[in-house]
Amino acid sequence: MNWPFAKAIIILPGTALVYVPAAVIWFTRNTEFAAVFPPQGIVPWIGAALPGLPGLVLMGWSVRLFATQGGGGTPAPWEPIAKFIVTGPYRYMRNPMLTGVLFFQAAEAVFLHSWPLFIWAALFFALNTVYFIFSEEPGLAKRHGEAYLDYKRQVPRWLPRLTPYRPT
Repeated sequence: MNWPFAKAIIILPGTALVYVPAAVIWFTRNTEFAAVFPPQGIVPWIGAALPGLPGLVLMGWSVRLFATQGGGGTPAPWEPIAKFIVTGPYRYMRNPMLTGVLFFQAAEAVFLHSWPLFIWAALFFALNTVYFIFSEEPGLAKRHGEAYLDYKRQVPRWLPRLTPYRPT
């Protein structure tokens, strides 16, 4: 088992999908913003499955690519992977792992009828967008040069392109 890789998964998606949502649910209990648990009827299950399942697929696929094609390192910014990955969902968008996390956060909010969880997802999106623009993307450009810059010009950050990216 690759402990640094596992630790990155426990810390990063764990914080975004488990620890912070649990704190939000805890601090909003017994308020008008409290999560509804257990959800009533099938609608919350279906409403959560629509973004949740694609979110799980994107997260799992991205993590697998990092583990198998990353050339060492982790999904964490403090120990980035060595190789530039442009396969799988990365052919369509630059941040499929985070897009998967956002989809799953939306699923949690829908499932629990929780506006505070929607607010957490929006805040998470905003913080990551700022982080990507000012830290991650310049770091990727520095590590991978023109290959990354070409990719960045042609592949959207969050929304998928219709056709797969093919490096020139």
